[in-house]
Amino acid sequence: MILEAAMLHIREGMTEAFEDSFRQASPLISSIDGYLGHELQKCLEDDHKYLLLVRGRSLEDHTIRFRESPQYLEWKALLHHYYCPFPAVEHFTRIDLE
Repeated sequence: MILEAAMLHIREGMTEAFEDSFRQASPLISSIDGYLGHELQKCLEDDHKYLLLVRGRSLEDHTIRFRESPQYLEWKALLHHYYCPFPAVEHFTRIDLE
């Protein structure tokens, strides 16, 4: 499993609209093969900052299957205009600590 993480900085005065658009966009990402789950967290110290976490089976599920899909074009149209600056997206894998 991998975890995709993106810190989202939302334009001033647009957080409510962003959250509504994110609710509309959520089914798009969940329809991709290899999708395991996602969540959106709102920062307590800065109400224009969110953390998006997406779990998937493999890196390719995020970087190819989703980003090269028609669903991504819809996702992009619904959400990308809220970001300033555009977020860096990073991918992580769990380390076995036992």
